[in-house]
Amino acid sequence: MTRDEMERIATEIVDAMVQVHRALGPGLLESTYQACLAHELSTRGIAVQCEIKLPVKYRGITIEAGYRIDTLVAETILIENKSVQALLPVHSAQLLTYLKLSGCHLGFLVNWNVPLIKDGIKRMVNEL
Repeated sequence: MTRDEMERIATEIVDAMVQVHRALGPGLLESTYQACLAHELSTRGIAVQCEIKLPVKYRGITIEAGYRIDTLVAETILIENKSVQALLPVHSAQLLTYLKLSGCHLGFLVNWNVPLIKDGIKRMVNEL
């Protein structure tokens, strides 16, 4: 995927987040927002997968440790959904680790539990 294509999809993701948050507001479970965001992106013709297993590779072995990517968009952009009082550094570290383990370049950490969704979206890049 080219950088321009990735940026176009990233713009669609943010717009879809805004639409979902406008409709639902804060205070629901992250699984609700995840399902609605996946539906919103799908209706826009963008491929979405949820709850993707993410194994850990260590010294030549693959360990199924129970990690899951919340949302994978267009097989290249990760979204980690939260519905918490405030994002913590551990949430950013989690997304960065998932980006590294998956080999994906771009991810969004989103806290749906905010009055304005623009204040709950954090874009992160894995420099690979």
